[in-house]
Amino acid sequence: MKENLKEKLLYIQTLGCAMNVRDSEHIIAELKDENYKLTDDITQADLILINTCSVREKPVHKLFSEIGGFEKNKKVGAKIGVLGCTASHLGKDIIKRAPYVDFVLGARNTSKIKQALKTTKFVSTDINYDDSEYAFKEFRSSPYKAFVNITIGCDKKCTYCIVPQTRGDEISIPLNLILAEVEKAAKNGAKEIFLLGQNVNNYGRRFSNSHEKVDFSDLLNRVSGISGVERIRFTSPHPLHMDDKFLDTFVNNPKICKSMHMPLQSGSSEILKAMKRGYTKEWFLDRALKLRKLCPEVSISTDIIVAYPGESDEDFADTMDVIEQVKFEQIFSFKFSPRPLTFAANLEMIDDEIASKRLTTLQNRHNEILDEIMSAQMGKTHSVYFEELRADGMVGGRSFSNFSVMVKGSEELLGTTRDVIITQPKRMALIGELV
Repeated sequence: MKENLKEKLLYIQTLGCAMNVRDSEHIIAELKDENYKLTDDITQADLILINTCSVREKPVHKLFSEIGGFEKNKKVGAKIGVLGCTASHLGKDIIKRAPYVDFVLGARNTSKIKQALKTTKFVSTDINYDDSEYAFKEFRSSPYKAFVNITIGCDKKCTYCIVPQTRGDEISIPLNLILAEVEKAAKNGAKEIFLLGQNVNNYGRRFSNSHEKVDFSDLLNRVSGISGVERIRFTSPHPLHMDDKFLDTFVNNPKICKSMHMPLQSGSSEILKAMKRGYTKEWFLDRALKLRKLCPEVSISTDIIVAYPGESDEDFADTMDVIEQVKFEQIFSFKFSPRPLTFAANLEMIDDEIASKRLTTLQNRHNEILDEIMSAQMGKTHSVYFEELRADGMVGGRSFSNFSVMVKGSEELLGTTRDVIITQPKRMALIGELV
């Protein structure tokens, strides 16, 4: 028997987006070959990993604070590895500042985890390393839904965003690999498939090698044809690529959940131009309002950056105007935060008092809109796919249009789709009873 078959314990902390969640799942799957088993107890772990995010504020400070805590609490001989986007842009500097870190693996280098484990002070942060055709081993955090990467990297040049500097140029994963992964997940009981990419609706623009010509709408239809797949979600589409074919597919394919994430960022055409987003306020409104017309049951979520450098009162008023017209079901809103390696990091920031006031104005108004939306769900019936057993005796799931819904119940509901009548609408969730 090989020495490395002795069971070892893995502790992994995942920060940031769903793509990081999937990267962590890939890491866990690959480490099965090294006989690692997951643990929640950091003091017992033989390997401690942190999968980092660079998108929000102060990720560097948070990283060194976290790994300093890991070093204090780890058992003798345990290794520490830093992964993900912050690893991509700091690279070997992480080991210089924290010499107790054993290896650093950038966001585009996930498939090198075994090599990293076996190489002293291994550092790999090539943002254009291509593992788009690498078939990762299988691990899912949930048996009820499956995250599936369809692209890696991003070709957009948004002035505020560090992602292209940490995940490299956009490459689409071959269709046959995606379909094979979905088929395997569905056979293992995952009824909901969640397709992931920085700009999913740009799928098919570039592959590593010659492949069948296919776009995102074609991919959605192919995935929906797989036996066992009942629901399809995806994130994040880019407003620039929301052509009529894509909207028609979204509306008319009965397996595609009727929730759309449309990252606005700003309602001002001038600020959108400064951000290099590639679309105008008018284009965004045209797409969002057409979607509302074609699919009245759709829920639309968005991202908004308040107080981007140069944003005037009039620019902010344009953002508020889009909120009034679209009436988003969910908004992820933040004050502008300069990210390293981005053009906007060198721009003069707006006074924090003004930025905070604008953010509060936006969030307060959206809360009013959200209260209206949620109150209107009273007495309505939603089809809910249950996937979470809570400690308070409630079972949680998502409606077809992405409302969080909870009912009293037991684990027998998990993995089932049931009709629920809403009896108590709340701002963050709907409480109901099984029909």
